[in-house]
Amino acid sequence: MLHLHRAERGDALAGALAATLQVPLPDPFAPEIVAVPTRGMERWLTQRMSTCLGASEGRSDGVCANIEFPFPGRLIGRALATASGVDPDDDPWAPERLVWLLLQTVDECLGEPWLAELAGHLGSPDASAEIPEKTRRFATVRHIADLYDHYGVRRPRMVQAWARGEGSGEAWQAELWRRLRERVGTPSLAERLDPATAQLIKQPDLLELPGRISLFGLTRLPASYMQVLRALAHTRDVHLFVLHPSPALWVKLALQATQSPPIERRSDDPTASAATNRLLASWGRDSRELQLVLGPGDEYEDHHHPIDAPATTLLQRIQADIRRDQPPPGPPLPRQPDLRPPLDPDDRSVQIHACHGRARQVEVIRDAILHMLEQDPTLEPRDVIVMCPDIETVAPLIQAAFGAGRADTEDEQPTDQARRLPDLRVRLADRSLRQTNPVLGVVSLLLALADERMAASQLLDLADREPVRRRFGFDDDDVARMQEWVLDSGIRWGLDEEHRAPFRLDVVEANTWRAGLDRILLGVAMTEEDRRMVGDMLPLDDVESGAIDLAGRMAEFVDRVAQVVDQLTPAQTVAEWAAALGAAA
Repeated sequence: MLHLHRAERGDALAGALAATLQVPLPDPFAPEIVAVPTRGMERWLTQRMSTCLGASEGRSDGVCANIEFPFPGRLIGRALATASGVDPDDDPWAPERLVWLLLQTVDECLGEPWLAELAGHLGSPDASAEIPEKTRRFATVRHIADLYDHYGVRRPRMVQAWARGEGSGEAWQAELWRRLRERVGTPSLAERLDPATAQLIKQPDLLELPGRISLFGLTRLPASYMQVLRALAHTRDVHLFVLHPSPALWVKLALQATQSPPIERRSDDPTASAATNRLLASWGRDSRELQLVLGPGDEYEDHHHPIDAPATTLLQRIQADIRRDQPPPGPPLPRQPDLRPPLDPDDRSVQIHACHGRARQVEVIRDAILHMLEQDPTLEPRDVIVMCPDIETVAPLIQAAFGAGRADTEDEQPTDQARRLPDLRVRLADRSLRQTNPVLGVVSLLLALADERMAASQLLDLADREPVRRRFGFDDDDVARMQEWVLDSGIRWGLDEEHRAPFRLDVVEANTWRAGLDRILLGVAMTEEDRRMVGDMLPLDDVESGAIDLAGRMAEFVDRVAQVVDQLTPAQTVAEWAAALGAAA
């Protein structure tokens, strides 16, 4: 059966999940399945569940074990793959594999009239086209492949109509999809959806899933996911834990859903103006549309978990107005009473800090958190979450500001510890893989360097990366010494004169890495006393005998980078790209 749990706050929703998990499965060794949208949500739930699944009174002495936290897409994809017999690792409709077949299809059809709009955007498909056009061609086709994948997940009925020869309103996209379908030769995800869900209903034992499945904290639920969950709910208990900010709006939308046909386009949504509270109308769109995807209330068992929260502070009053879907009282009209409740002068529930830059913002956040932890003994660091629109930009600033309290030396005096800021340990969630995986970050940087001028700062930054340091044995002193050599030898940009050819400076070798390295290596054997020239090269005088090994490792590093850049520059197959990146190690 399909169960829907909704609450206005995350802690109430987590309590509902804990109450569900407290009822054990028939098989004590079967893992619980709780799908979550992010890894940050998984960590928070793990901490919350450990205080709710204990054996003593209050259940606060438990641990969170034997619970799997897959992503919803992976859970649904595994169910569809098992029912349809298509391995996700070999699915030709996966965007990363579909893009190559789509490239061939686009090249064949680019001259046909129905694809004139795309042809005008891509330009010439010939191999002699300029590099920007080639780059735009692949990026555009990859974007189309991603769109087709999204259509299959979110708009399966539209893709199924394309497969039947319908869908003229989508112009060239429908016809291009049909040509692609002929080339692929296997049903797409949308075409496999109905047979797969029918198979799940007919043979529920196909899936090695327990009798209870939970999905927590979803803000969006595609139509294809909902169809699979309904199929699983025929023989299993499927629990959806949804954060919905307003019970009043839920009732209003439930009434409208019974009086209007299903909505497919956002422009045709009559519930867009249903919310009265302006914050709820703008910030609650995902929750409102999720309710529309869920459908009428007779298709699931609705469990509302209300909260009992006072409305004394400004923040609590704003939240209460959102729950009741009512606008806050405004300034009174002339000769009318003022209905706005007075605010406590000490109310700090909503604060706005004006800061002159990102670094200052992070410092103010740190101080604000320290003040709250000092003033509220019940508040713990795990209860604090900081949200920002671009985590990659502020990640270095957070690590610097929140780690400012750590001791720099082991022989720190007690008086220094008294003046030191408390050490706040933070965990950055939802970062890109290239930022969390150092090796992948180096590979990404190498790919970017293939099209760059190879400035001195760029190669020095590459040499300072941890995997490169380990590979060539660079320490902090070595990196600092290389920076001095680069400055003294006059290295500015370009590997050599040939590397400068695209910039029409192939006759100028001065200030390249090759010219600078020649000066450094000549300085190993001789000095620049009396300004003795070797050919037309002046040795660098700053290479002492103890740095000979470093000079050799630096030359090897630059030589390896030059070889890799030469291999990554031309157009080549995927296997050749993989071999080139493997040789870079």
